[in-house]
Amino acid sequence: MTSTAATQLQSDFPMPPPTGRIDEARAEQLRAANINPRTGLATDYLNHFNEAIMLLEMVPDMPECAEDFLTWTPLSYAEHFWASNFKARDLAIEAYECADPKVRANFDHLTATMTSILTAVGKAMREAQQDRTRATLAEQATAWVKPLVALAGGIINGNAEVDVEAVMSN
Repeated sequence: MTSTAATQLQSDFPMPPPTGRIDEARAEQLRAANINPRTGLATDYLNHFNEAIMLLEMVPDMPECAEDFLTWTPLSYAEHFWASNFKARDLAIEAYECADPKVRANFDHLTATMTSILTAVGKAMREAQQDRTRATLAEQATAWVKPLVALAGGIINGNAEVDVEAVMSN
């Protein structure tokens, strides 16, 4: 990369200072976009998982909703924002990429676990022959994923006390 290209890239996407602190103008820009300035993460990504939960919660009472859940597709953080109408999607992706590596690793671990659960449940639902089996799968998945969404929200909102490894081993 030429020095001119590097300079342009830095001006388009300024990196936070190495101390992890950001200036107040940058923090305000992130807050205005509903991105936590301390973590660089946006709760909007959790809507992706909440959509799957909502569909799963409907399955026991309306078995035909299982088909709607089966259309849910896993998306990474960046994929979610690229596919969304989120007004600050470029900023959300850039802030995620600049997030503290430990915070992002904990967050990514949780979201990968949620994705694995939802994908496995989708596979099992496709193989299930009875509505009651699908309803049981939906109820179990909801019970597993909902607390993980709450933990991911805690990480997004800067709860450094979340011990992802301890939660995942229980």
